[in-house]
Amino acid sequence: MGIAMREGAVRCVDPHGFHWMRYVEWGDAANPRVLVCVHGLTRNGRDFDTLAQGLSDAYRVVCPDVAGRGRSDWLRDPVDYNYPVYCTDLATLIAKLGAETVDWVGTSMGGILGMILAGLPDTPVRKLVLNDVGSLIPKASIERIGEYLGRDPPYDRLEDLEADLRRFSPFGPLTDAQWRHLAIHAAKQGDDGRWRFRYDPAIAVNFHAAPPADVDLRAYWNAVHGPVLVIRGEHSDLLLAETLEAMARRPRTETMVVPDTGHCPMLMDEAQVGAIRRFLLG
Repeated sequence: MGIAMREGAVRCVDPHGFHWMRYVEWGDAANPRVLVCVHGLTRNGRDFDTLAQGLSDAYRVVCPDVAGRGRSDWLRDPVDYNYPVYCTDLATLIAKLGAETVDWVGTSMGGILGMILAGLPDTPVRKLVLNDVGSLIPKASIERIGEYLGRDPPYDRLEDLEADLRRFSPFGPLTDAQWRHLAIHAAKQGDDGRWRFRYDPAIAVNFHAAPPADVDLRAYWNAVHGPVLVIRGEHSDLLLAETLEAMARRPRTETMVVPDTGHCPMLMDEAQVGAIRRFLLG
């Protein structure tokens, strides 16, 4: 079975019109076993290339760009950058895929979306992997994210953008090739030849609409039905050690801590891919 990447798109509806959500997929398109991988707040579906290739023999792996990120459309009204719209988009994607059930890997924001969907009645989400996000998001991590979210600096060179990505991203030890992969897919070059990050700065509007505070997601976490693997970066300020410890008390919950990493592990090495594979296929 080949693992060549394919591109796709699905037309989704929001309160102010329709928009295209684009995605990439790996593995056999006829495989009924589907894995949906959803990225973090300012990231994109290409973050999962390594994981997708590592699981494409067992899954049809689908990695969308959430609206306003990657190659997906920007929304007409920034107020529509919210979880209800994202969840509706992802449900539309699952419907297009024709999947009765899906497994889910969600990094940060993508994990919150997975938690919300996995806790709903008659959810299609079977197994859930939460990558460095959990039942409580501390105020300090919200403040850190707020320092960069919405900034839209131009860079003369892709190398300068990558340097900033490395400076502000506590993703842990990565090779030069892995950093370049993350940078090139998070960047776009304008008509003026300069480079910018490939997300709509307006996603910051809702984020900054309220003062930073702890975000309590325990109601969503407690509603999740199926097995969960929770991954934490050892030095993460978004998923604290005590939060992980509390989550681990839930039945059918496994945990993993990635050393020398903050928020959040990029799931690009053999140990991380192997742990997810064992959990999903076990």
